[in-house]
Amino acid sequence: MPRRPPRTLRAAVPARQSDGAVSTLLISACPGPSVCGAVHTYLFVDGLEVVARSDNRMAGLAPGQLLRPGGPLYPTDTPRHVEVAAQQQPEPGPDRLTVRIQLRGGTVIWSDLMYPGPDGRVVEEVRFSLEQYVGEIERAYAALEGC
Repeated sequence: MPRRPPRTLRAAVPARQSDGAVSTLLISACPGPSVCGAVHTYLFVDGLEVVARSDNRMAGLAPGQLLRPGGPLYPTDTPRHVEVAAQQQPEPGPDRLTVRIQLRGGTVIWSDLMYPGPDGRVVEEVRFSLEQYVGEIERAYAALEGC
């Protein structure tokens, strides 16, 4: 069966810094049934949904799993690989999408990526300011508690 091209999901993001070195993270969650089969997380980097662009068979893991305080998306000085999505299509399967996350000074680095950027070039690494990154995780987690 031929592989479908990645679907393009975009989110509005704040203006980026002029040097282009720092990306912006935006997190959203699918509400689950009636919209789709289960609750899952969307991870937008500079307005592009990373999971779908990396592998359109995948869906982000549950927000409660990824976003909980001290959870897997929180950066540490020691680099680690974090599962952010699991295969859902054509049916749930063993494949996982992982991201290498590391804190270096005031910068959170995601590496071992491979998704098409807005210009079609492969994105292999992105960097976030620690303040924006942690603030977005906390905002998204707080939004879950309101559901």
